[in-house]
Amino acid sequence: METFKNIDFYTAKKPLALSLGMFDGVHKGHQFIISHLNKIAKEESLESALLTFWPHPRTFFDPDCELKLLNTLEEKISLLEKNGIQNLFLQKFDDDFRNLTGEEFVRQILIEKLNVKYLIIGYDHTFGKDKSGDFNLLQKLSAELDFTVAQLPAVDFHDKHISSTQIRNALSNGNILKANEMLGYNYSLSGKVIDGKKIGRTIGYPTANLEVDSLKLLPKNGAYIVEVFHKNKFYKGMMSIGTNPTVEGKTKTVEVYILDFDKDIYGETLTLNFRDFLHEEIKFENLEKLIERLDEDKILTEKFEF
Repeated sequence: METFKNIDFYTAKKPLALSLGMFDGVHKGHQFIISHLNKIAKEESLESALLTFWPHPRTFFDPDCELKLLNTLEEKISLLEKNGIQNLFLQKFDDDFRNLTGEEFVRQILIEKLNVKYLIIGYDHTFGKDKSGDFNLLQKLSAELDFTVAQLPAVDFHDKHISSTQIRNALSNGNILKANEMLGYNYSLSGKVIDGKKIGRTIGYPTANLEVDSLKLLPKNGAYIVEVFHKNKFYKGMMSIGTNPTVEGKTKTVEVYILDFDKDIYGETLTLNFRDFLHEEIKFENLEKLIERLDEDKILTEKFEF
């Protein structure tokens, strides 16, 4: 997959089959669009392409918003490549771009700049200043500008449309199984192992503290069963997200206890896949009660079918 981080310098004129949007999560709804896009590209002798935005437009319009994303930019690029996209265009969302009307965007960006011959959009997609671009506008312009446009229906999960917002809500409620089903893969995060308070090692449960991208959405505070990948090797793990109230912690941390693992990995990067929710964050009466619960969690993690 070729990734173009500044389309101002893009000069290729190869005809494209393209879709556009944030694609946060690259979930089953996005995968449906991408699959159709790749099929059309092959049938029409075009190259498949996506145009996405960075940063998220919502953070541009409201810099104080606390929107967290399902994917870091690196994760999104990796997921899109795995789904077979040939070209990825990253459009910086700035004042110049936000002021393009829907029609200007189609003419100047999609047709003149990118040479789009087949455009696919989702069921509710709008674009351009004041959301002036939609499927009706695209149909109107398609004959004049010589491109084909198609609008695909939503993909449903339990009678609701799959969306990035739905998945964020599921994760914020600790509903890992629901989120994973809508994603079509296990929600994951990566982080560098950093120094912590080292309390875990004093109670037989040494943890790796992770430094996670500040834009990445963390599921709700609590304990989770996770898959841990270190240097492409898989381990079972128990993750804790929260403030460690039993030891009067104040700062939110992300920690993982890795089963059957004893290596010095400070400064290294771990990737974790969320598999299930164990329990809410708990303030125990004492460390003995905490250890009892960790022992129970370990048994559940060992028995979990990965």
